[in-house]
Amino acid sequence: MSDAYPITPPPTQDDLPYDDDEVMETTRHRLQMELLIETLEPHLQQRPGGGYVGGNMFVYFSPTQVRHQDYKGPDFFAVLDVPARERKSWVVWEEGKGPDVVIELLSPSTTETDKTHKKRVYETQLRVAEYYWFDPFDPEDCAGFLLQGNHYTPLQADAEGNFHSRVLGLRLTRWSGRYHDTEAVWLRWADADGNILPTGREQADAAEEQARAAEEQARIAGQQARDAEQRAIAAQEQIAEERRRVEQLAAKLRALGLDPEADG
Repeated sequence: MSDAYPITPPPTQDDLPYDDDEVMETTRHRLQMELLIETLEPHLQQRPGGGYVGGNMFVYFSPTQVRHQDYKGPDFFAVLDVPARERKSWVVWEEGKGPDVVIELLSPSTTETDKTHKKRVYETQLRVAEYYWFDPFDPEDCAGFLLQGNHYTPLQADAEGNFHSRVLGLRLTRWSGRYHDTEAVWLRWADADGNILPTGREQADAAEEQARAAEEQARIAGQQARDAEQRAIAAQEQIAEERRRVEQLAAKLRALGLDPEADG
């Protein structure tokens, strides 16, 4: 007996659009997204339960959203306690949960939406535990919010201007430096002690610097060993010279009929 009203299963990530042919606003916006992703991924891979990091990627959370073709996703998001496998988009009903942390990168065309409409969506529909925004061209425009109950509560930055993520156990800090040959103030992750989570290049540079330092220490140790050997040889030669002089003096005394070993 067949069902009179068959149930249509919800669409999967393979059924849903995952590309809108739009690129990020500027190169700096793209680099900022990549910097946040690149440095957080290894950290999540090392934590118990793992996690996933995505950026500029569709997040689906309701059939209404699908019907309205509202596919815009966060510039950056992180999800804890899920496998770090490849995904075309994030589908909440497939994954069993939504993002735990979202960051939007502000631009003149998105600022109003990011601070109002998207903030309400993350607060009331996706229930994102922490939401941040940051303007790559105006680093002072940076804010964070923690979901408490049904509403976002503004997070207060510390004395250094850092936001403390309770979800990730990390800090979000504004860091002035160069990333991919672009000098700017970047939003970066730091550990509880304030140490910046490094990029792959920074790790390679640090390893290279450590190798150079080790090589220099080995060179210095080798030189010190050679110097010590030279000093030992010089000391042995000095002892031998002193012995020769004593023997020569003894020979002269014996020639004079004196016994150099006699008492008195």
